[in-house]
Amino acid sequence: MTSLRILFIGGTGVISTACVARALAVGHDVTVLNRGSGRRALPEGVREVVGDIRSPESVRAALRDEYFDVVAEFLAFTPGHIQTDIGLFEGRCGQYIFISSASAYQTPPARLPVTESTPLRNPFWQYSRDKIACEDLLVGAYRERGFPTTIIRPSHTYDHTLWPNLGGWTDIARMRAGKPVIVHGDGTSLWTLTHSDDFAVAFTGLLGNPVAIGEAFHITGTHAPTWNQIYGWLADAAGVTSPELVHVASETIARMSPDLGPGLLGDKAHSMVFDNGKVRALVPEFRTTITFDEGARRILAHYEATPDGQQVDDQFDALSDRLAAFALGA
Repeated sequence: MTSLRILFIGGTGVISTACVARALAVGHDVTVLNRGSGRRALPEGVREVVGDIRSPESVRAALRDEYFDVVAEFLAFTPGHIQTDIGLFEGRCGQYIFISSASAYQTPPARLPVTESTPLRNPFWQYSRDKIACEDLLVGAYRERGFPTTIIRPSHTYDHTLWPNLGGWTDIARMRAGKPVIVHGDGTSLWTLTHSDDFAVAFTGLLGNPVAIGEAFHITGTHAPTWNQIYGWLADAAGVTSPELVHVASETIARMSPDLGPGLLGDKAHSMVFDNGKVRALVPEFRTTITFDEGARRILAHYEATPDGQQVDDQFDALSDRLAAFALGA
């Protein structure tokens, strides 16, 4: 494999941490641009450059006239962020990778599995609409001027630190206390979960690949358990044999807790299963190696060893009581 000069914007998040480590492991020259306050330590061998991507002059001062084979943008969320990046990196990179979101796909989906040709439309979640607008700008720049864009849409990608359930540690504490735990819908919808280490295999395989320029890919696993299974595996990992799962309509949860509404109605409430044929055609080694039964054990092991993370959210705890009382007619 040819060694590439890669600039990661971000590099210490759930997904980007795994991608930085994988890119380094396969022999690439990796630079990470961040503000120097990342949540995680960077691996030995990664060059860290301090700069604020929200301040173009800061980035220009930090990078000067450097050219990168790949710029991987993990911190762009609005069209304004993309406009800034185009101004910074047009003519200074061989490939610009934008991390979008699979929540940009038509919601709810008209048919499954979702493919890259599924329409982009999410009337429920502003986050997703902003990602769509970012994609539109990049597609236009590619069509008009050849800006070397590759768009990647992760679905629910996690590692040992990220909970998939509504309540995080609060749900674990409730399970262990014998209290009801809220599951949205009837718990039977299918939800694709992808471990960040698996994601990084596909991501790294697209770096510097000329066939990926001008294209969009989702990178998701083939592991799509039900929400009942997800909560069941969390309970197993927590040592709870018979958790009381109470099912509540997503619309009811959104009405009683508006902050949860966009992420539920605009994403988790619907079955999401993906056809991975497009990315696997370029990266045939990509597959699911970590399923969530194992993922749940890793999450619990991490939080059991991290007492500071064992925080019960009093507001969510009270909301769970209200939702359970509503569902059970108490």
